Amino acid sequence: MQRSSPALPHVNASLPPPRSENPRDARRAPLFIGSEVYRGSSYGAHHPLRIPRVSSVMDLGRALGWIGPQNYVTSPRAKPAALTLWHTPDYIAALQRAEEDGGVDEETRKRHNLGVTANPVFPEVYRRPATSAGGTMLAADLVHAGGVVHVPAGGTHHAFPDYANGFCYFNDPVLCLLRLRQLGFQRVAYVDIDAHHCDGVAHAFEGDRDALLISVHEERRWPFTGALDEDGGGAHFNLPVPRGFNDSEMRAVLHEMILPRLAAFAPQAIVMQCGSDAIEEDPLSRLALSNNAHREAVVAVREMAPRMVVTGGGGYNPWSVARCWTGIWGALNGLIAPERLPEEAETVLRALVWRGAPRVGRDPPEHWFTTLHDSPREGEVREDIRTRLAVLAQRHSPEAGQISAKSARA
Repeated sequence: MQRSSPALPHVNASLPPPRSENPRDARRAPLFIGSEVYRGSSYGAHHPLRIPRVSSVMDLGRALGWIGPQNYVTSPRAKPAALTLWHTPDYIAALQRAEEDGGVDEETRKRHNLGVTANPVFPEVYRRPATSAGGTMLAADLVHAGGVVHVPAGGTHHAFPDYANGFCYFNDPVLCLLRLRQLGFQRVAYVDIDAHHCDGVAHAFEGDRDALLISVHEERRWPFTGALDEDGGGAHFNLPVPRGFNDSEMRAVLHEMILPRLAAFAPQAIVMQCGSDAIEEDPLSRLALSNNAHREAVVAVREMAPRMVVTGGGGYNPWSVARCWTGIWGALNGLIAPERLPEEAETVLRALVWRGAPRVGRDPPEHWFTTLHDSPREGEVREDIRTRLAVLAQRHSPEAGQISAKSARA
């Protein structure tokens, strides 16, 4: 499903041009998109997104010397006209009114799913998601000539055209992918390793054979979509995994499903959603990854296309989020954190507050403050995961639909 709209103008033409016209010859240095709107912005005292997330990544990256004026870009706020690339004007207007009024009436609540427990009205209910959407759409512009952009505020993959869903108000991955289409990149891929299935993105690209969607998510978990046999008209690969999913199993999925599918599809651009809620200490899943799995996956996927936008996503433990997404940014730059974090970085992590934390966060272990990388969580690759990988391999061979890499990656 794709809505028509006027082309979105390039939102930051003042940035320097890439160093090479050929992105395979010399990639521009990665860029980080952030904003101060996330500092102190919260969904409310009792919501899972009451915790600091993007601001912590910004602070931790700066403390490590990994983020500075040379690679930091302030996210613009997407204008309503740009958001109509997928969202309805009525829904956009309803969000604007909700922010102005501080609430919604019953009709708006029912129609747009606003003002409910999952999708509350809070002071920045329009500005915050519009900024996330603006960041990922800007990222599409910035990778036009090649390279990678990290937008940790992005990844709100549950929103639908006319209503909020699953803590998500605007679907910035869809808007980013559609913006890439506007820029001339027809064959786009979306890879999602969040603990929850990307139902909004799947809805947007149902039946679109030029949009490859790969989702690895926990089985029997909300939104209860993304079954193994759901193929989105042929171009969606859904892999629901059991609780306890470990680093060894993620590595098997990466090399036996994700990378072969991308190689066969030969995308011109990739958007990768890296929700940290698949990490063992997250309170909203029962998976058991370390943050090493996220870095390994991002680095491998980056090699599969000349253009890549990396977003955040779910993540409800403030230390897991900050350490994971900062580590991803480092990995994209070829940087490795010291075994013991410097004092400035440790101070950032010790200052995090998780009010009303569940059991896992009430007595944080010392390494959450002093290190960036988790201990590996390797284990057996269980037979049911092998079986599911085999089902996907039988349904679509790695060569199916392959086109000339020269033409696809131009």
